[in-house]
Amino acid sequence: MSSSEKGLAGRYAGALYDLAVEAKATDAVLADLTALKSLIAENKELASVVSSPVYSRTDQMKAMIAVLEKAGANSLTVKFVGAVAENGRLFALPQIIAAFIREVARRNGQISAEVVSAVALDAKRQKAVEATVSALAGSKNISLEMRVDPALMGGLIVRIGSRLFDTSVKTKLNRLEAAMKGVA
Repeated sequence: MSSSEKGLAGRYAGALYDLAVEAKATDAVLADLTALKSLIAENKELASVVSSPVYSRTDQMKAMIAVLEKAGANSLTVKFVGAVAENGRLFALPQIIAAFIREVARRNGQISAEVVSAVALDAKRQKAVEATVSALAGSKNISLEMRVDPALMGGLIVRIGSRLFDTSVKTKLNRLEAAMKGVA
C-alpha cells in the first residue's frame, strides 16, 4: 500500500488486493468493483443502502450480496462487500473501491488520473481527453477515471497524481468574484 492510501479505505483496499492476488482474481474483482461503483452512482436506492444509517448492517449485507450475486460477481467480491457491510463500514465502500482501483493501477505501473466534466463526454471527446491526459502525464500507461459534476457548468478538472488542472467555469467565476471583491 502506498503511503497516500492510509486510513480505513486504504486498509480495506490493501487487504482486498492481497486476497485478490492470492486467489488470482484481481481482474475479476476490479471489474466487479468498477461495475458496482457505477451502479451505486446511477441507482439512488442502492446509494441509499450504502450510505444511510437507517438500514441495519444485516439488511445492508443481504442487499449488497443479492445485488452482487445477481450481477454474477466473483465470490471474493461478494464475500468482501458482505464483510464490509457486516463490519458497519458500508458507508466507506465508494472510497474503498476508489482506493482498490488506484492500488491495482499503481501495482500495474499505471499512472492514475481523474477527469471531472460538467457533462458526459461522447466517445470522440473522451479519446481526445485521454490523449491529452497521457501527454500531460508523460505516459501511455494511464488508468483514467471519468466523472460528471454538473456544478462545474463547463470545462474540466483533471487530477494526475498530486497535480490538478482546473479549467472549469465554476472555478473561473469564483476567481472573478474574488478579484471583484478585492477591487471594491
